[in-house]
Amino acid sequence: MSRAGPVSARFAALAWRFGLAGTALTGAISTLHALGRVLPYAGEVAWPDYSIVVPAYNEESLLPTTLDRLRAAMEAVPARGELVVCDNNSTDGTAQIARAAGARVVSEPLNQISRARNTGARAAQGRFLIFVDADTHVAPELLREALERLASGTACGGGSTIAMDGTPSTLEARVIARWNRLSRRMRLAAGSFVFVLREAFEAVGGFSEKVYASEEIWLSRAVKRWGRPRGLDFVILDGHPVVTSGRKGEWYPPPVLFLTMLAILCFPFLLRSRTFCWLWYRRPEPRAP
Repeated sequence: MSRAGPVSARFAALAWRFGLAGTALTGAISTLHALGRVLPYAGEVAWPDYSIVVPAYNEESLLPTTLDRLRAAMEAVPARGELVVCDNNSTDGTAQIARAAGARVVSEPLNQISRARNTGARAAQGRFLIFVDADTHVAPELLREALERLASGTACGGGSTIAMDGTPSTLEARVIARWNRLSRRMRLAAGSFVFVLREAFEAVGGFSEKVYASEEIWLSRAVKRWGRPRGLDFVILDGHPVVTSGRKGEWYPPPVLFLTMLAILCFPFLLRSRTFCWLWYRRPEPRAP
């Protein structure tokens, strides 16, 4: 390829990314191409409309089903999308499984959820960003509605109400119901499913890397502030709840979960400590057969 090839392709991609495709700029590119064969026509660059970013740390058991469901949802919507998995220093087959499923894999060596999300976002090419946890299933209807909201020019981002796979305990069901009410009222996205305009995401600096958990709450607040003067809403969709696993409830006894959450509510500064946020990073040792 000539030197002009990659340079012009990057130029055309930037035109698409900043909403200049089809304008006088791309017309000029086309004219230069016709006159001197120096630059390709900007329309030749196939850039995705949206990117789904999945942060993953040692997720070889649940990731295959998650990616299968995401592929099915992506095939059901007309927009062009891409799937990016950020391998967060896994020691199992997470990266290989993601590649085999057709995802683009990038790596983040430091184990921190917000860093993994941000690393995936930097590699993503879509103008709409959607973050999905590796243990979460997204319905085609939910993906379609999220993309429609972002494309409508009325929303800067949002999330979804959640449901738990299997049969949750009475306590888990109550916690989920209360979270969903709080999420709708305060317009706070759960980390399992977050969608946002790339412009807004980059303007607020992405997910906060000062905390080791609840980074989706900080992002929700920041994006809401960004969207308010622009007349853009941060919305919580509730027609097709995202389905996430209840594995923490299987791994740890309810008192441990309750006391950890209570401490965070009373002392939010503890979120800056990875040691205290062990619940999001530590996995129980596999039982001997």
